[in-house]
Amino acid sequence: MLLIILIVFIFGCFIGSFLNCVVYRMENKKSFAKGRSFCPKCKHTLAWSDLIPVISFLFLRGKCRYCKKKISWQYPVVEIITGLLFLLIFNQFSILEFSKLLYLLVVSCLLEVIFIYDLKHYIIPDRVIFPAIIIVFLFRILDFIRNFKLEIRNYDLLLNLTMAIVVSAGFFFLLWLISRGRWMGFGDVKLALFMGLFLSWPNILVALFFAFILGSVIGLILIALQKKKMKSQMPFGPFLIAGTFVGLFWGTKIINWYLNLIY
Repeated sequence: MLLIILIVFIFGCFIGSFLNCVVYRMENKKSFAKGRSFCPKCKHTLAWSDLIPVISFLFLRGKCRYCKKKISWQYPVVEIITGLLFLLIFNQFSILEFSKLLYLLVVSCLLEVIFIYDLKHYIIPDRVIFPAIIIVFLFRILDFIRNFKLEIRNYDLLLNLTMAIVVSAGFFFLLWLISRGRWMGFGDVKLALFMGLFLSWPNILVALFFAFILGSVIGLILIALQKKKMKSQMPFGPFLIAGTFVGLFWGTKIINWYLNLIY
């Protein structure tokens, strides 16, 4: 079991390294499918020994082997987080079919790219969020077909999805419309639509609640540290994505815990 955990984590770290490459090439409008990796500072092509996730960063003491300039901490942090994320998904959903497990891994990678990009540029890129919405939409259709063949009623599933989409996307659309984009960007509306499709009802409530609480806490901390002002912009996409993962992994448990408190 320990060997499997190690393999999943290492695989996730390598995928995290690839996601860093995707983000960098998106930022610079380059194709991530072509060309070898290179140092963003001196443009020197990197050897395989420079590309070992986390280990290369530590071995090189956070500096490029060739120009000696500092390597961003983004690279090892994203690699480690991706490894841990893959472990969480594998630990909680390994009993699912391989196709569903792969679906969750792919979606998590797309969410990570959006998280990093929005955190750095205050933009949720259409070239990532639209594929994510399409993938989840197609998965839901296939799931409906599969349940129909198994003679499982889809009415409740469809109702839960509709409620989740209306609550999440509808709420953010109203915020965007009323504020004319000052409170929320339209990218957040698209991300909320994705969240409703992906999490369904009632897990979407957990995701949104956590996102707003986390965003408020972080915002107050940044204001207290004088890093931000009351009217400063702050990307909300990363908080929505953090909430999405909370809803995915612990949404049902949190809702059951809350209902037990009430009743």
